[in-house]
Amino acid sequence: MTDLAPAADRVLASRERNDRNRLHIRIWLGVVLLAIFALVLVGGATRLTDSGLSITQWKPIHGVIPPLSVAEWEEELELYRQIPEYQQINKGMSLDEFKRIYWWEWAHRFLARSVGVLFAVPFVFFLVTGRIEKRLRWPLFGLFLLGGLQGAVGWWMVASGLVDRVDVSQYRLATHLTLACIIFAAILWVQRGLATYSKGPTPPAGLRRFAGVLVLMVLVQIYLGGLVAGLDAGLSYNTWPLMDGAFIPSDLFAIDPAWRNFFENPKLVQLDHRLFGYLVWIAALAHMVMALRKAPGTTHARRTTVLFALVTLQAIVGIVTLLFQVPFDAALTHQGGALIVLAFAVAHYRGFYGEYPRETEIALRS
Repeated sequence: MTDLAPAADRVLASRERNDRNRLHIRIWLGVVLLAIFALVLVGGATRLTDSGLSITQWKPIHGVIPPLSVAEWEEELELYRQIPEYQQINKGMSLDEFKRIYWWEWAHRFLARSVGVLFAVPFVFFLVTGRIEKRLRWPLFGLFLLGGLQGAVGWWMVASGLVDRVDVSQYRLATHLTLACIIFAAILWVQRGLATYSKGPTPPAGLRRFAGVLVLMVLVQIYLGGLVAGLDAGLSYNTWPLMDGAFIPSDLFAIDPAWRNFFENPKLVQLDHRLFGYLVWIAALAHMVMALRKAPGTTHARRTTVLFALVTLQAIVGIVTLLFQVPFDAALTHQGGALIVLAFAVAHYRGFYGEYPRETEIALRS
């Protein structure tokens, strides 16, 4: 008994330390998630205000400081005058008008840099002080690298609108948005794995797989929404449930070759976003019905009802946004709602796996 007591005390102390570290890491990742949410919303506002090409250079470090004098503002405006967007759309723009679009893009880039700092500095601190469990070190480092890639993709997107176009490529905008959402989802996955889960009956494996499919479907729908935004496809065909007088309108394949219509024809791009939205809604409904039948009374079943409600609300906001020709507030609400639906879908899917085993528990089992 005397030999076992110190060992038991050490295990208990290790568990308490592990729980404390997990709490701190969850708080840190929660702050990062909130910052990414704000970043995506500001990115949406930047697109809605046509501000994304106002800063024509990529200065990862120096770019933190905005123009501080009239001469510096004039220099930035002169750089903007060299690109097609100014020459073909905003020719004659005053300095005050330029400032209004510049501040949106500067805020977006500033937030992106802030997210990098919010992730990198605590990550290094937790890593050096041994607070991050071994199983999470490489995944978190991978997320840090993805964040760096996202910055490069952002500039790749902006660069597409500086020479031969008056806006950014819809391909690159959708990629930039979707990658941000993938990073958001991955961080949430890790964070939820560090939380304590209530014990309950093991749900059917098919229900878990269905939840994973829903996450993928939400990501695809976000990508399609990025194409809609990139083509300003929501500014036309502002009726529902019919589109151009029909449920499936004509002239969907006006561009040759045919595959390009799925990415470049505003009519087909908007239709795809509508139809896939219906599929997401039907899938969320089927998932809820399946859960209520096969796992009644469980946390998993209750979560499916919340997820279905969120998907339904998001669909309503999307329809309102379309009918009123994409007003600023409704469009931003729709974009924020997409992230909320994604977040809940990921958290729901993660719930089927429970929390990460503690390293002390793994050591005892072995």
